[in-house]
Amino acid sequence: MQRSRRAVVLGTLAALALGATACGSSGDNPLGGGPSATTSAGGSGGSGSTVVVGSANFPENVLLGSIYSQALKAKGVKVEEKFNIGSREVLYGQLQSGNLTVLPEYNGSLLAYLDAKTTAVTTQDVNAALTKTLPATLGILDSSPAEDKDSLSVSQETADKYGLKSIADLAAKAGELTIGGPPEFKSRREQQLKDVYGLTFKEWKPTGDATANALKDGSVQVGNVFTTDPKIVQYKLVPLADPKDIFGAQNVTPLVNKAGVDATATAALNAVSAKLDTAGLTALMKRVSVDKEDPSTVAKDWLKSNGLG
Repeated sequence: MQRSRRAVVLGTLAALALGATACGSSGDNPLGGGPSATTSAGGSGGSGSTVVVGSANFPENVLLGSIYSQALKAKGVKVEEKFNIGSREVLYGQLQSGNLTVLPEYNGSLLAYLDAKTTAVTTQDVNAALTKTLPATLGILDSSPAEDKDSLSVSQETADKYGLKSIADLAAKAGELTIGGPPEFKSRREQQLKDVYGLTFKEWKPTGDATANALKDGSVQVGNVFTTDPKIVQYKLVPLADPKDIFGAQNVTPLVNKAGVDATATAALNAVSAKLDTAGLTALMKRVSVDKEDPSTVAKDWLKSNGLG
């Protein structure tokens, strides 16, 4: 994964598969009320037990955790929040132990963490594999259409000029275009883009975290941008559809400790998934990361506008 927060949370999959020690946590107890953890009690209801909603330590996951938390509270579920915890290794262990009940996850990365040899790429296949791979105490609820994953994106001007809607549309024009992305993107994807979509670009530029800016200023015409990067909204970029699924599914999906969620909690979380899509999440992330609004306020507004809060 290219972005720094992916390195912390989603990690390098090979290292995770080998059971690397946890990173991004502070102290022996990552839930021990340190400066990164936030806690909030909700109203009583449901079965009377407390659902503990956790999150990783990057803004999008905190926002998703707040959406889950407030959606549960709106249905009378007693909730405790433990956000900004750290890496997947820490989070997964705390969910297994029952110290956490619900986590916002990304189904493809979770599967790769559990099974480094997986070949599943579609949402349906990834979730089927997860259902088989997760221990009996854990489960996934409904996946949302929202995905935070790699894309090939272009400016609106480039999309209009060349009639681009999907990656397949690039085939006739790639030889005229420069593509940008993190340095490792070329080594990981150049041959795959040739084999699957028949793409041979004029030039590859290492643009790193500045890829969206390079698309805006025209120094590259195609760029590897994550689909919920708020700069997609800010710069009016166009993520191209990926009909052949070279970028596997990364749907936002609740991961739960089954013993801690009843029918009321399950229905509330599934209702969130039904409403949350990539464009909507990207717009929310602009408010959080660009406009610097409080994630809990952004979550509250989204739930209210969707009849869930």
